[in-house]
Amino acid sequence: MNMVFVLVLLSLSLAGVSLWAIFWAINKGQFDDLDSPAYSILDDDETKAEKVSLEDSKDQENKS
Repeated sequence: MNMVFVLVLLSLSLAGVSLWAIFWAINKGQFDDLDSPAYSILDDDETKAEKVSLEDSKDQENKS
């Protein structure tokens, strides 16, 4: 019978932590935009090296 009380307290505390986490995420705006992150994988991003080389070539053209 003692183990039942431990399990009930454990399940109630787990439910409380879960509810706190849901409300925290809602208040922090984690569920505001659910569609854009799925499409961001399809965007073509330039690597940092490509950006630097493009900026250098533009700077050299402007100096000429």
